[in-house]
Amino acid sequence: MKASRIAAVGALAGSAVLVLSGPAFAHVSVAAEGTAAKGGYATVNFKVPNERDDASTTKVEVNFPTDHPLASAQPEAVPGWKIKVTRAKLDKPIELHGEQIDEAVSKVTWTATGKGIEPGYFQKFPLSLGQLPEDTDELVFKALQTYSNKEVVRWIEVPQKGQEEPEHPAPVLALSAASGDHHGSSTAASDESEHAEDAKNAKDTEAASKETAAEPADSSDTTARVLAVVGIVVGAAGVAYGVLAGRRRTDA
Repeated sequence: MKASRIAAVGALAGSAVLVLSGPAFAHVSVAAEGTAAKGGYATVNFKVPNERDDASTTKVEVNFPTDHPLASAQPEAVPGWKIKVTRAKLDKPIELHGEQIDEAVSKVTWTATGKGIEPGYFQKFPLSLGQLPEDTDELVFKALQTYSNKEVVRWIEVPQKGQEEPEHPAPVLALSAASGDHHGSSTAASDESEHAEDAKNAKDTEAASKETAAEPADSSDTTARVLAVVGIVVGAAGVAYGVLAGRRRTDA
């Protein structure tokens, strides 16, 4: 009997541990598509799971790091969500592409225009970030998750190395070693290549248009010259004919 009671208590304790530890895995997180190289650009996804059985997630706020400010954050349209990018003045300007930048992104907010993230589902919120800092191995984004019942879960606790994960850890983006081209992820490099190709095509089209526009002018000049020569010849012939006609009348 004692053995069976001990086994039952152990099973209950084990179940409690599983139940309590379960939600720790379902937290707001961030991950890069490809790599997020130092000094480059990257496309990242903030993954937001719904942890409630009786409420939907209706708003997600992601606060950007102030110790390593980011000058650019371009969101991808997410159906059913309104997006707002908030910028703030920097205490100390940063240099980006040889220019001094005195403001950076402070927060990005997604607000549901419909049902939001319903129980049992999660949603990804993509952002294109840059230029990533070169003097850190990670970026910490503190997030707030608001539910339809007005509950707010604060994912703001910074994980510490060598310690257990906190109950509400902040999303952390790991940065890889700097790449030679500073493009970061393959997605960012592809986007930049497409922009460069579009610019080249535009220049080629403009040059071709100028050449095409010049052709009628050249043709017109040639035609005018031919007509002028013909006119001179016809005029000379008319004069000669007039002289000859005059002589015939005199002879008569």
